[in-house]
Amino acid sequence: MGCGHRAGQGRRRPRSGRLHSPRNSTLSDLPIVSVVDDDDAVRIATTKLLRLHDFSAHAFSSAEELLESPRALDSDCLVTDVRMPGMSGVELQCRLQELGRRIPVVFVTAFPDRNLEARAEQLGAICVLTKPFDADALVDCLRTALSPTADSPES
Repeated sequence: MGCGHRAGQGRRRPRSGRLHSPRNSTLSDLPIVSVVDDDDAVRIATTKLLRLHDFSAHAFSSAEELLESPRALDSDCLVTDVRMPGMSGVELQCRLQELGRRIPVVFVTAFPDRNLEARAEQLGAICVLTKPFDADALVDCLRTALSPTADSPES
């Protein structure tokens, strides 16, 4: 089954002061969320939504694009489509874990199935949301993932 990690190992504590930043905070104070989706409209809308909710959101059209960027190493959380050309969202999560980046992941998919949800949970995913997903559900997943009480793989 993928990555060889048990459920819950994908979670980590956010950097100090990154979750409850006031609206006038600088971008460097906000949690960094990388959004990976090959659908331009979903990627742009998701990124804009997260910025409205005090996240520093960065958009990538593919898993490979994220892996080639500095954001692969400094993201606090990942929101990724499951099915994309090239590397899938699940493969991306595994690759990040291989690089030592065990960050919370929220999967989004237009093709939900029980096997995907079970595999995602085993890999430590925080949520699996079906497109079109509710904006509040995504924000709630991210706030849960980045809360100070979230499990940490280092502990």
